[in-house]
Amino acid sequence: MNTRRVAKAAEAIRESVSMTILLGLRDPRVKHVTVLRAEVSGDLRAAKIYVSVMGDAKAQSLTMHGLESARGFIQAKVAERLQTKNTPVLKFVLDPGVKFSAETSRALREVMPEESASVEDPSESEFETELDETELDAIDDESVSGSADVR
Repeated sequence: MNTRRVAKAAEAIRESVSMTILLGLRDPRVKHVTVLRAEVSGDLRAAKIYVSVMGDAKAQSLTMHGLESARGFIQAKVAERLQTKNTPVLKFVLDPGVKFSAETSRALREVMPEESASVEDPSESEFETELDETELDAIDDESVSGSADVR
């Protein structure tokens, strides 16, 4: 099958699943979910939905169970959007990449606080000088006269 068609279908599925989770689900277990990407098989019969869930392992487990129980509802919304002969069977996969990245960034900020404190504030630069009103007027006059000559 055409890879462009599969890529467009994958993007449509990702958007549809994301909007359904955000606006359509009322399951209290499904919280803090980010739909990262969708991988669709060549025949459009199966799709893996990669999601990231912020929180501890218990919250992730509850959210994944909530997504699995809402899979039929989400598939129906995908079917409305795609309007193809076959609706792909959705499989939700937990992708720890975003959470791992956030934890790594937090750990780096904790390790490097003394280096960030030693960096000077750019507003306190020794090269910064204050101009009085006559100098500012002279600069304005030059820019106005200079802009008329440029064509």
